[in-house]
Amino acid sequence: MKKSVITLVIVVLVVAGLLFSAIHGIYFENAKTDEATGEPSVDYVIEPVSKGVVLGLDLVGGSEITYEAVIPADYDEAELPEGMEVARTMLQQRLDSLGYTEASCYVSGERRLVVEIPSVEDPESAVQQLGRTAVVSFVDADGTVWLTGAEIADAEYENTATDSTGILRPHVRLDLTAEGRKKLYEASVKVLARTDGKNYLAIQLDGEQISAPYVNSTLDNDSVIITVNAENAEDEARYLANIISAGRLPFELMTAKQQTIGASLGEKSLSTSLMAGLIGLVLVMLFMIVVYRLMGVISCVALVTYGALFAVAISLFHVNLSLPGIAGIILTVGMAVDANVIIFERIKEELRMGKTLRFAVESGYKRALLAIVDANVTTMIAGFVLLWQGSGTILGFATTLLIGVALSMLVMLVMTKILLKTAVGLKITNPKLYCV
Repeated sequence: MKKSVITLVIVVLVVAGLLFSAIHGIYFENAKTDEATGEPSVDYVIEPVSKGVVLGLDLVGGSEITYEAVIPADYDEAELPEGMEVARTMLQQRLDSLGYTEASCYVSGERRLVVEIPSVEDPESAVQQLGRTAVVSFVDADGTVWLTGAEIADAEYENTATDSTGILRPHVRLDLTAEGRKKLYEASVKVLARTDGKNYLAIQLDGEQISAPYVNSTLDNDSVIITVNAENAEDEARYLANIISAGRLPFELMTAKQQTIGASLGEKSLSTSLMAGLIGLVLVMLFMIVVYRLMGVISCVALVTYGALFAVAISLFHVNLSLPGIAGIILTVGMAVDANVIIFERIKEELRMGKTLRFAVESGYKRALLAIVDANVTTMIAGFVLLWQGSGTILGFATTLLIGVALSMLVMLVMTKILLKTAVGLKITNPKLYCV
């Protein structure tokens, strides 16, 4: 009895803590340097939940950026549709990597790409966050372009020794295509033959020089290294590798138009949708109480715990929430209730066979466990496939679906069992309370 009372108190405190966190939100701030010790530190900050959850374009609006392809004179026009699709894919990958999982990118017309980013009201800021188009070129002192991004096969960040000293240096390794290797060799021969002291091959990104290494010997390799000399060399090298890898375009994208767009649903529609969801949740909870009585009350406590835990999770991980994401949440709520229904029906069957309540709870969980795990695992497999292959709003749906399924399994299988065992420990064993 005493152990059950202690368990009940702990459960109440945990649920209360989760509800507090769900209302106020909690998230990690970026690491900062402690002024006293000089060591990096991480602050744990409690803020309103709106600080952690980023609403999607359909709920809060955002920015729309239109890019136009600048096609070189020697570019094959027949390859333009394929090139625009490559550019769209690369921009979408960059949006996803920056955390804009609800952002969308699509081809508009023959040479235009439109990017829509939620929660960014300043289009200029959106352009800066999206980054540059990462058109890389190797240029000599006369301005002759020898290589472009089309000859780069891959770009990776490395932190290894680049010379005989053995000192580790952050750098970017560029892997070249066969054509790129040939062009780089020709460029190095030309640059080495100069007599004016300008024996360097500048590396430009979107026309801006980022490095100008001197050529000391002919370059006849499949890879070259870009060494970054800066205080934050590691971060710069990582960033450079990422944007080159995500944007090796055969042509440049210029910003043609940028504007702020309004929400398609608006704040009023959002509050209405949330109210409708709350009403639906209350009706489900009433149904569970009427049909399953005490077990239904326990299910409601577990459902509230699940909801609070989910709110904490999406705030903590800064999940980008839009209508597809909300659909994923509602779907997992249904799965959570379904898990409890299966468990409770198994327990009722055991009780009707004359088993004791303690035995019925244990046996009911064992019988229901496999069916619940199978259903949730298959759903998670589908979610992982969507996360792997999807983009834009599909990623938002997959993210909330996976978080919800994982948390619902945890709460509904653990919380309800703990509360049922606590009820048995507190001598609440009247069969009528368990629908028998």
